[in-house]
Parts: sequence; structure tokens; C-alpha cells
Amino acid sequence: MPGDGRGQGGQDVLDSKGFDQWAGAYERSVSESDTAERYPFAGYQQLLDAVCRMVREGRGETVLDLGFGTGKLTRRLYQEGCRITGIDFSEEMLRLARRHMPRAELIRHDFSRGLPEALSGRRFDFILCTYAIHHLDDGQKLRLIEQLRPLLTLGGALLIGDVAFATRAELEACRAECGAEWDAEECYPVAEELRQAIPELRFFPVSFCAGIIAIPGL
Repeated sequence: MPGDGRGQGGQDVLDSKGFDQWAGAYERSVSESDTAERYPFAGYQQLLDAVCRMVREGRGETVLDLGFGTGKLTRRLYQEGCRITGIDFSEEMLRLARRHMPRAELIRHDFSRGLPEALSGRRFDFILCTYAIHHLDDGQKLRLIEQLRPLLTLGGALLIGDVAFATRAELEACRAECGAEWDAEECYPVAEELRQAIPELRFFPVSFCAGIIAIPGL
């Protein structure tokens, strides 16, 4: 999550204990940033709404969510009847999410180190990753995407919602506008650069600093 103190390349600066401490206040702090239309969470609720709509319109029944935090997004789909599998490395985030999704399969794991064995051979209609993939550098992002695409069912999609930009120029303009507020330790996805390896990638802007990257299965 932006501003959480976790550096590029998946190296834990804050680590899971820091996320445990942040868990209780996470949704409030995100909402305040979104309401004020400030970086990094401007457009947050709109982005979650859009992801839910995409899953709904795609008739998704099985959903894998990477780095789901307290489950604010995933529990909406859970309540609509989706079968949820979730991965997060914070035990406190998992505890909070379980209160809302008691029948979901929630796994404690750090996806910056790859995918857990429990996912081997599984298939999902949609794979979600919101405000989490920026913890990985660009090479790690591509490797994770390569691991995830074979887990999608026919017609399924990987939806990445984050602080994200269509072009490098848009990212740099946002960095200049944010000034000292910009978190230089985060590695935000840029659609035009990912598209060099994934030509079929689509990008849907949500706010001046947020967007959804949609990638179909193989």
C-alpha cells in the first residue's frame, strides 16, 4: 500500500508486524485520502466499484485476491456469492478479514516470494490485486503476472488496481505535482511499459493517480 514504508523489490522495511499495527486504522486512513482526492488514494472507492462491476459483468464465481488487506473489496464479492481465496502476509489483516468472510479460504503468504503451493493446479475466474503490486519492482511484477495467468479460467482476467498510469510521462507529472508527498520507495505500474511484454493488456484510468490494468488469461 502506498506510503506504508515497504521498499521496492518486496524487501520488508515495515514488514508484516507493521501491517498488523496499521490494520485497525487502514480503512479510515484510505477513506480520508480518497475523500480529499489526495494522492495516493484518490479514486480508491471508485476503483473498487469498477473492479466489482467487472467481476459481476464477467459472471465471476471464483476469485483469488492477492494482498487483500482487511478484505474491503473481496467481502463485497463474498457477500454476492463468489467463492473467495485470499492471500495476505499480515496476520492481523487476515483476522479482520475472517470476521467478514468466515467461509473464505484465506492464506497467510508473502506473494513477493512467489505463489503458495496451495494454489497449484487451481483455476479462478478472476484474480485481483489492488494497491499491493507496487511493492514489487517491474521485473517482479512481470514474473508474478506470468505465474498468475495460467491460473485463470477460459475468459478469465487478472485485474490490477493501484496507483497506476497509462504512460511514464503521466507518472512523472503526478510525481512533480505531489512533490514531497510522493513515495519514492513505491514502484507504480505503467501500462505502456507492461504492454511491451503483454500486448493484450488494457488500461482503465480512474483518477489522476489510479487505474485498473486488465490482463486476460493465456
